[in-house]
Formats: sequence, C-alpha cells, structure tokens
Amino acid sequence: MASGGIGRPGSRARTAIAAAVGGALLAIALAPVARAADDTSLPIPRFVTLRSEEANARTGPGTQYPIEWRFTRRGMPVEVTAQFSQWRKIRDWDGAEGWVHQSLLSGRRAVVVTGIPRTLRRRAADDASPVAQAEPGVIGRLLECDPGWCRLEIQGYRGWLKRTEFWGVYPGERIE
Repeated sequence: MASGGIGRPGSRARTAIAAAVGGALLAIALAPVARAADDTSLPIPRFVTLRSEEANARTGPGTQYPIEWRFTRRGMPVEVTAQFSQWRKIRDWDGAEGWVHQSLLSGRRAVVVTGIPRTLRRRAADDASPVAQAEPGVIGRLLECDPGWCRLEIQGYRGWLKRTEFWGVYPGERIE
C-alpha cells in the first residue's frame, strides 16, 4: 500500500496579487453575471478543471480588469459560478474566486482531497481493503459516483472515497 507518497499539494494552488493605488488597495466589485446571450447552454454552477499550468484570475470578465490571483496548478478542480461572453467566474476549494478566459478551462472532472489523509478503498465500503493513502490537497480524476462514494484515480491508483472526503462534486450528483 502506498502511504503519504501519492502526492502533496506542494506550493499553494494560487498566488495572491494586489494592486496599490496611492497607498490604498484598489478593489472592484461586480454583481454576479448569470449568462450573456452568446454563452453556452452548459449549466451554472458546474465543475471543470484548469487546463493550463498558470491561469490569471481577474476581478472582472476581461483583460482590462486587474489580476487578483494566479492559479498555478494544472488539472485543479474549480467551480464555474458565472459566465459572461468568453469569461468564466470560478471558485476553488478554498473559496478564492476570479474571472478566467474559457480557453484556460477543461470540461474534465477532478476532485481535491480535503481535511486529513484519506484512504482510497478497493470498493465503496468502510471495511473495504485499502488501495492507497491520499494526502490533503492531492488531485484525483473523477471516474464515477454513487450516492455516498466516488471512484477516483490518483496517480495511477484507482479506488473509492466517501463524498465527504474531497471537494469537486455536488450532493446527490451521479457520475457514470
């Protein structure tokens, strides 16, 4: 059984960037934007992953808005909470939000392990034999979900985790 070595989050998944104007921080607040007429018919909210190693998260939907965060983890799951034209407002598992261009996102599904080290199990049961140990912050590919468990692939290991042990699926969401 692998332990602890499946992965560690390493550096933070995002880097804060602040802009000062005359000694004061500049903040721009936007009202949530549900959809623009030319947007896709995909549901909001929905989970996706970062396609790029670096993604600038802006305070608004366009390059004219300042960069608030820089996400630096390809494959990280994020939740799309709003969209406007080619821009998507995303939120990560820590609650950080920002606008990114749609080209920086992928429709693939992934999850991030939360809390404490978690045991990936051979089947969806508490008494199932362990496959591997996953550290908090480790990203896994989402394969399928039933009401209480999801089957994941984490660095080549496949197994089941309880839905409460990671972030990246909605309550009751079935994935086949």
